Amino acid sequence: MESLLPWTIVIPLIGAGLIILARHRPNLRETVTLLTAAALFLSVVSLTPAVLDGGRPSLVIWGILPGLDLMLRVEPLGMLFGLVASGLWIVNSLYSIGYMRGNKEQSQTRFYFFFAVSLAAAIGVAFAGNMLTLFMFYEILTICTYPLVTHSGTAEAVKSGRTYLGILISTSIGLLMVGIIWTWNAAGTLDFTPGGILKGKVSDGLIGVLLFLYMYGIGKAALMPIHRWLPAAMVAPTPVSALLHAVAVVKAGVFTVLKVIIYIFGIELVNGTAASLLLAGIAAATLLFASVIAMQKDNLKARLAYSTVSQLSYIILGAAIATGASVIGGGMHIAMHAFGKITLFFCAGAIYTAHHLTLVSELNGIGRKMPVTMIAFVVGALSIIGLPPMGGSLSKWHLMLGAAEGEQFIFIAVWMLSSILSVAYLMPIVVRAFFRPLPTPQSVGVAATGGEGGIEEAPLFCLIAIVISAAGTFALFFAAGDIGQLLAPLAKP
Repeated sequence: MESLLPWTIVIPLIGAGLIILARHRPNLRETVTLLTAAALFLSVVSLTPAVLDGGRPSLVIWGILPGLDLMLRVEPLGMLFGLVASGLWIVNSLYSIGYMRGNKEQSQTRFYFFFAVSLAAAIGVAFAGNMLTLFMFYEILTICTYPLVTHSGTAEAVKSGRTYLGILISTSIGLLMVGIIWTWNAAGTLDFTPGGILKGKVSDGLIGVLLFLYMYGIGKAALMPIHRWLPAAMVAPTPVSALLHAVAVVKAGVFTVLKVIIYIFGIELVNGTAASLLLAGIAAATLLFASVIAMQKDNLKARLAYSTVSQLSYIILGAAIATGASVIGGGMHIAMHAFGKITLFFCAGAIYTAHHLTLVSELNGIGRKMPVTMIAFVVGALSIIGLPPMGGSLSKWHLMLGAAEGEQFIFIAVWMLSSILSVAYLMPIVVRAFFRPLPTPQSVGVAATGGEGGIEEAPLFCLIAIVISAAGTFALFFAAGDIGQLLAPLAKP
């Protein structure tokens, strides 16, 4: 298992090189992308039995100082993130083929190259054995996704890219790195250790300062008010939006939040402290405010972006409550939200590709034109809302159990209110799609929707990916027990 660990990072890098070599042969380039994604997923899956059996495969890459190494180590939370990221890369690659060709996007080789490098960085984050290694891959992920955010090269894309890079780099350098250095100075190690490394090493007041440095230094978790980079990045092509929201970037953020709470602070140290209650209040406010903003957005991708800001705070709130059930629920929500949200973004991109519609107000009757796409949208929406039999219902259930376990009943009410707000910003889209009439020939949108013609879905590769991700959202409801078994060690002190 240890010898396999570096290959989980090397495989996508090799794929990136082969993509460059195949740049003049699109079919070969995309075949390489799919084969690389499949090879990465299989290599990650092969590590799973060892982790389920209690093993923790690890490998030191480079010893920098005594007790401070660049190292890889697989534990349950990283195993789950690695499975989600590598598995969804296959699905997103299928979707990208249909989307990039259907929209005749420029610089497709560059797109596939940086996508592969981004996945290498995401797996590095997932399997990092200490905070230094995670920080290194976290920064690489920021830098190599910047060309994807600015892919179109327009003035708007360049401006959004500056916002994206500026916020993420400034928070990680100005806050997260300071917290890491302070932790090393106090604890003498940065290794991810069950139960944490800070207990008995710092005062209660310093715990609050360090918690602030970590939580706002992890800008990819998109706590308000440092969330603006995420809506700004919606100028990117939809497959990039899917990467940001489901496959790698924001999931790397909330994954890091959970890793820090569980393995740096320790849930016993955080639970019930004034600092954790303050963090929980900020997460709850972000959760609700982002939902309210989402209701007001007519642009479909912008609405989904603010939905993501809200859903990420479910995980941060679970981490702040710091009970066994809440951290397991937070880990589960990484997977559940990833499949639900990637489905919604796939649908938004399919609507744009087939009919060049971007606004919610333009979607009257689109369900008659794109029945497969919009049925999948319903599936993804129900998971985000938290209704069974979709996976999101069970991760929210565990989060609420965690709040009850910690006697933080107010946050159960917050999560329930958020679910109601999710209904308010997602279900009107469904109502428009299936229960409003198509535009008349005199309507502005007639050219885009094709009037009263037949079914006009997105390209086949897009549809295949949409069906797979929607099916995955449904299947996760029945796989929740296995995910809970994988994550059970997180609840131990």
